[in-house]
Amino acid sequence: MNLNQQAIELLEKNEYEEAFKLFERALQVSRDVQSLNNLAWIYSYEEDDIENALVLIREAIDMKPKSYFPYNLLGEIYIKKKMWGDASNILLQSIAIQPSIEAYKNLGIAKYHLRELEEASKYFLMGASNSDYYMYSHIKCLIELGKATEAKNTLDSFSEDDNDFVGAIEVAELYVEMGCFKEATVWFEKGRKEYGNEPNWISRYIYSLLKENALTYAEEIISKVIEQTDELIQEILDEECDEAWTESDKEERVRELVQDKEEYCHMIEKIMSGYIPQMEFEIPLATDCYLFGCRRHNHPEYQG
Repeated sequence: MNLNQQAIELLEKNEYEEAFKLFERALQVSRDVQSLNNLAWIYSYEEDDIENALVLIREAIDMKPKSYFPYNLLGEIYIKKKMWGDASNILLQSIAIQPSIEAYKNLGIAKYHLRELEEASKYFLMGASNSDYYMYSHIKCLIELGKATEAKNTLDSFSEDDNDFVGAIEVAELYVEMGCFKEATVWFEKGRKEYGNEPNWISRYIYSLLKENALTYAEEIISKVIEQTDELIQEILDEECDEAWTESDKEERVRELVQDKEEYCHMIEKIMSGYIPQMEFEIPLATDCYLFGCRRHNHPEYQG
C-alpha cells in the first residue's frame, strides 16, 4: 500500500491529522500529478485554504494531466476567487478531456458572471436535473435573455416530487421575475409553511400579493410574521448560554431579529410607495471528490 492509499484509508477512518501528514509526505516523495492534486483537494475541501490549494493544483496543471480531475478542481478554486474568465477557460479544457456534470454546472456559473447568458443557459441545462437549482439557473438566464415563454413553460414543469427540487420559495421568486404574480403567490404560500421568515423573500411575497390587489391578506401575513418574530426573540432571550451559544451570540441574533421586525413593520408602506424588492440570486458551486485512488468513489490512481 503506497502513501496515497494509506492517506485515503486514514481519511476514511476520520483520522484526519495522520492522513494529512501522509498526503504531505507523498508530495515530498514524488511531486507528481497525483500527489499535487490530492493535497490540493485536501487544502481546498478540508482546510478551506484555497491559496495553498491554488499553488499546488496550478503546478499539477503545468504537467498537462490526462485526467479531468485537476482541471475541475482548479475551476472550483477560480470560481471561489471570482476569477470567472480563468474558471471558464480551465473548465472548457476539462470538458475537452472528459465531460462531467460538475464542469457543466460550474462553467454555467462562470459564463453567467461573464454575462455570456446564452452560453450560461446552455451549460446549466447540460448539468441540470428536473426541478433542481441548475434548471432554476437555466430559467433565470432565459428570463434575462427575454425568452419569457420558454422560461415559463420550463418553470411550470417543476415538481415538488422531483428528487432535487429546488424549493417552493425559489420557484416563486422566478415567477415574480416574469411578472406572473398569481403563480408566485401560490408557491410563496407553499413555501411559507416550510421556510424560516426572512425579509427578502417576505418582501417579494408581499409585493406579489399587492400586485394581485390582495392588500388585506398581505396585512394578515405581515401581522403573523411580526408575531412569529416576537415569539422567536423571546425564545432566544429565554435560552441558556454555553460555550457554543454565548450571551454575545444571543444579543447579536436578537439585534438581527429586531432589525427584521422593523423591516416588516414598514414593508407594505414601502412597497406601496414604489419600492420593488429585488431577487437575491446566488448559484451554488458544484463540488465532487477528485481524489485519485479514492476507493469509496472507485477512483483509480493517476495513470500519466
